[in-house]
Amino acid sequence: MPLTLNRTFVRLIPWIFVWVWSTGFLVAKLGKSYAEPFTLLSYRFAFALAVLWVITKLFNSRWPSTWRLTAHCMVVGLLLHGVYLGGIFKAISLGMPAGLSAMVIGLQPLTMALFAGLMLGERVSKRQWLGLVMGLAGLYLVLGEQFALDASTLFDGFSGWSPILAGAALVAISFGTLYQKKYCHGVDHLTSIWWQYAAAMLFSLTIALTFETRVVDWQWQFIVSLSWQVLALSIGAVLLLMIMMRQGAAAKVGSLFYLVPPAVAIQAWFLFGEAMGPQGLVGIALIAAGVAQAMWPSRKSL
Repeated sequence: MPLTLNRTFVRLIPWIFVWVWSTGFLVAKLGKSYAEPFTLLSYRFAFALAVLWVITKLFNSRWPSTWRLTAHCMVVGLLLHGVYLGGIFKAISLGMPAGLSAMVIGLQPLTMALFAGLMLGERVSKRQWLGLVMGLAGLYLVLGEQFALDASTLFDGFSGWSPILAGAALVAISFGTLYQKKYCHGVDHLTSIWWQYAAAMLFSLTIALTFETRVVDWQWQFIVSLSWQVLALSIGAVLLLMIMMRQGAAAKVGSLFYLVPPAVAIQAWFLFGEAMGPQGLVGIALIAAGVAQAMWPSRKSL
């Protein structure tokens, strides 16, 4: 039975989505005190799979028609959820501020422009190249602090691996989004996401079994954090995204992600006392200007 949504709620959906999505960086910081990152993600994906299975039954969702489509969905899940979330959670567990990790992911529109040229044959304009350079310059200022780069600290302590892991997450979410657009067109959203989470859980569980102790401190704070990740992020944010797509706002959805880094920075400042100096603020301004330069429609397209 189709849902009838209040018009006011429909108008608020983009802003609710931005806020919910931005909390993902914050719960990663909160959860690191109670479980190692890939152990936490393994539980998150396992519970999300169970909840999503019930939802697919309620909506009588169709599963991918071929194993080839299923495999494509799993590749997307490996990139969008396994490598992306794994990279962010691990970077934050190594001490990278939540706001800073969000700034790295804030370069997604620019990296997607580059991948779009390679994968989909879309031309990268001079304006986009200029925006990329501005964004990278801003990121350099934000990352201006010196990091130690020691392979022995990859799974123990704060090191220069944090921005490297965040960069890998950036590449994964950019490449994975375009891969989904190219190879998963026409697949039911809910069942596609179920297979994505299945692949991500296998990836996270493998890392957890190999490198982590898998010890979890089941305090109420961890239970609340995990519940929020499953219900609000893995399920709620995805459903909000589907509603926006069905409301004809697909072309505008990408622009919403530009609002996530500032939202994270404000919340991280309020909750954890994370702050940036003048150099970091200039870097944030350069990143915002670079994204605007690359994504602002040209006069010819107006």
